Amino acid sequence: MDFATVLFIAVGLAMDAFAVSVARGLSAGRFRTGNALKMAVSFGSFQAFMPVLGWMGGLGLRNVISGVDHWVVFALLGFIGCKMIYESVKLGVSEKEAKPLNARVLLVLSVATSIDALAVGLSFALLQTSIAVPIIIIGTVTFILSFLGASFGSKLGRFFENKIEIAGGLILIGIGIKILVEHVV
Repeated sequence: MDFATVLFIAVGLAMDAFAVSVARGLSAGRFRTGNALKMAVSFGSFQAFMPVLGWMGGLGLRNVISGVDHWVVFALLGFIGCKMIYESVKLGVSEKEAKPLNARVLLVLSVATSIDALAVGLSFALLQTSIAVPIIIIGTVTFILSFLGASFGSKLGRFFENKIEIAGGLILIGIGIKILVEHVV
């Protein structure tokens, strides 16, 4: 898988964490570097770790579904992208906002925003893609976007939050279509 595709996947996956960081920045009122760093480290670490779990699980499945792996990847990325779009439209901002930023809340948010990365890791295994470089890119992109999201959140307002998640979903759907077309055509 080429660098550009991995980068687009990383950006698509990071949109949930970015949106949550924006919302947290909004609820915090003023920007606090410590809180932004906590979110960025936690979100980035989980986004990097979850694909490894998915990839390890996918190694066992790869031989079983090798003939239709591109369809499985397309379905997974399409489902994740549609889920992101649905949740951004269906859930209001008030439903996404939660309690103050403490270790428990941060852990729940980190897991919730990185579940999609688990499925992407499975896709990497099915496509026989090495996992090392993608997880570094995914973790780094998520770290940067989460930190920026917390900063922007205190400045931008609620207007952009749902639109960011929609963009992330569309990116993942587009990558799924690209992979399908490459294998079918």
